[in-house]
Amino acid sequence: MWIQIFRALPSYRGESQFGTWAHRIAVNRTLNALRRTRRIAKSEADIEDDTVAVEHDSERALLAASIEEAANRLSPGARTVFMMHDVEGYTHEEIARELGITPGGSKSQLFKARAKLRRLLAHVVDGLTPDTDPENVAPVF
Repeated sequence: MWIQIFRALPSYRGESQFGTWAHRIAVNRTLNALRRTRRIAKSEADIEDDTVAVEHDSERALLAASIEEAANRLSPGARTVFMMHDVEGYTHEEIARELGITPGGSKSQLFKARAKLRRLLAHVVDGLTPDTDPENVAPVF
């Protein structure tokens, strides 16, 4: 970690305290390591998935298609923030810098995306059709 801080010293502009600046380097390095670990774990999980029975593959493909279809129905901003935050692991601050919006705007877009995805994918979880309003459906016992 200290090597990374030492290498980044030429970029230190003195606009913040040195400790804050060094902490940010450590946090960014940790976030990058977590993202790398998630990618590796995902690729290892994909390898293990090859040994699963064919029935599970068809169910998984149907689920993946449903999720992709629902994500495609999100507004472009909500879809971008959802993918960056929930899929790729970016923080709201990183998303805000990347997209030129505020962190609050990123949080708002993520909230809207998750709410719409819940509605669009309710049929997958509860056996409802996507256009059915859950409040008007009688509970199943």
